[in-house]
Amino acid sequence: MTPTLIALAAMLLLIALEVPIAVALLLTGVIGFLGVVGWDPTLFMVGESAFSTVNSYTLTVVPLFILMGNLINEADISRELYRATYRFVGHLRGGLAIATVLACAAFAAICGSSLATSAAMTRVAYPEMKRYGYSDALSTGSIASAGTLGIMIPPSVALMIYGIMTQTDIGMLFIAGVLPGLLGALLYVGAVLFYTWRHPQSAPPGERSTWRERWEALRGVSSVAVLFGLVIGGLYGGWFTPTEAAGVGAAGAFAIVAVRGKLSRAMLAKVLRETAITSGSLFIILIGALVLSKYITVSGFSPWLSGAFQGLDLTSMQFLLIVCAMYIVLGCFLESMSMLLLTLPIVFPLVVSYGIDPVWFGILIVTLIEVALITPPVGMNVYMLASQIPSVPLNVVFRGTSTFVVADVIRLGILLAVPSIALWLPSIT
Repeated sequence: MTPTLIALAAMLLLIALEVPIAVALLLTGVIGFLGVVGWDPTLFMVGESAFSTVNSYTLTVVPLFILMGNLINEADISRELYRATYRFVGHLRGGLAIATVLACAAFAAICGSSLATSAAMTRVAYPEMKRYGYSDALSTGSIASAGTLGIMIPPSVALMIYGIMTQTDIGMLFIAGVLPGLLGALLYVGAVLFYTWRHPQSAPPGERSTWRERWEALRGVSSVAVLFGLVIGGLYGGWFTPTEAAGVGAAGAFAIVAVRGKLSRAMLAKVLRETAITSGSLFIILIGALVLSKYITVSGFSPWLSGAFQGLDLTSMQFLLIVCAMYIVLGCFLESMSMLLLTLPIVFPLVVSYGIDPVWFGILIVTLIEVALITPPVGMNVYMLASQIPSVPLNVVFRGTSTFVVADVIRLGILLAVPSIALWLPSIT
């Protein structure tokens, strides 16, 4: 197993040298394959992996849901979602931060990306919190942290990639992500309440809205609620496959943009270009991860590693705790999607050998990725937010996310202790 360990170490070195993750994955897999089976099988394997990836009907779910999120982002839905949640809770101490959490959860239901959710809410929520005298730590911390819900509440790009790489039903993963996502939002609201209890001056209450204003605000987001209900309800009811649900979601988002008068040739070209770039980047990384996964399989590394763990006589819970600790440490140094793609080829065969439910494990992994998005030194959501608000120092944003990281750790503990939170909805479909 020494050659495989050397190959994996070389891959990590390439990443440390800032070689693109797709190149690092592909080089490691190709060179490793060459050493095991030679040129002809290696070339065939690489060509077959690339062709089957871009020619897969199942994988069309990725660009379609990304297109849906990009269209919704252009329709300025985030502003209306924030307005609707603010109308109900803005008068509370910390109400604007709570409104941000709830709006992020709602926007995540039609977006699927943590970075996009945080970016949209930064433009909408931060100026309002600044206007009411909220501290920068709470303002930025709540936006960066609540934005992570974008990869848990379906549709989620991270869950899609996990399902593709592990051959786990994407529809089941989406349904399983609903309750953990809502639990995350609830714990984030608790984090805001705790923060404002400790620092009352950091979050003065806003204005109380009338019930008429509240119902008008809800009417403004009704189309989004209908779209989410159609996509997820269709999946849950068995009316759509994940790919069909993605197509319905993209078509519905296009209709919302058109009805709102936001549709233009320039906007459509921009959305299609961004969708193509994001999808292409994900596909290239996915091809590299699949090549690496096949090398790990043919090298015999997975059975060896599985045997090594079995020899330790660990229970499945002890194994999961080790995996959680590993992901938390890796999250301090690796970008979240890279971490997922790098580790799954190695970790998932062990998950299977321990008899752990792959749907539940997928939810745990995405929860750990959410933690990685807001922890130093490589918290992508924090860096994205800081780039949009250069007046706020990076350390202030990280300080603001610390309370929410604690909420994430509590959520992880709850999910480990009560797997049915993730598995109940899939079990009754």
